[in-house]
Amino acid sequence: MTIEPLLPLILFALVSTITPGGATTLATASGANFGFRRSIPVMAGFAFGLGSMAGATAAGLGGVLLALPMLQIAMKTFGSLYLIWLAIRIGRSGPPSEAGRMVRPTGFVAGLWMLWHNPKGWAMTMGAAASFAALAENPTRLAILLGVTFCLVAAFSLAVWCILGQMLGRLLKTQWQWRVVNISLACLLVISIIPMWHV
Repeated sequence: MTIEPLLPLILFALVSTITPGGATTLATASGANFGFRRSIPVMAGFAFGLGSMAGATAAGLGGVLLALPMLQIAMKTFGSLYLIWLAIRIGRSGPPSEAGRMVRPTGFVAGLWMLWHNPKGWAMTMGAAASFAALAENPTRLAILLGVTFCLVAAFSLAVWCILGQMLGRLLKTQWQWRVVNISLACLLVISIIPMWHV
């Protein structure tokens, strides 16, 4: 397969993953507070989580979620509570010198867990599976194609946000500046919960 038929899928994945949301906000906050290198585990968790979600959706798990509304509500509830808990951690943290004793960077498993409890991610990957089903001749190949594409594109998008966060972190000099940025990022994370309840 040449790259041309994949360009619409890559563009869809890029637009879906680079627009602000919970994962991008957390990548920005982690970059600002801990730097790029220490943020790699959470970004890898997000990227692998989205890739595995896209693969599972293409393989048929998305249909199960559509058939079980109570499971969707439970996922939204747990996902929302987890994001609120992370927002509180971000909002209460101070400058990076204090961050070492106050909080640690979010890890791979937490990033993976967050993505798998995000109904917005399920809706996005279900839409991709339906829209791009013609790119593969069977569900297994579609699952691999969507999984790899979303994983790689999400890794790129999150790296961009993390680098922007790291650059922002270098501009902040005083404790009150860090407090304003951390509270702002925490508020953005809480706001990112709202769309998942309208999916």
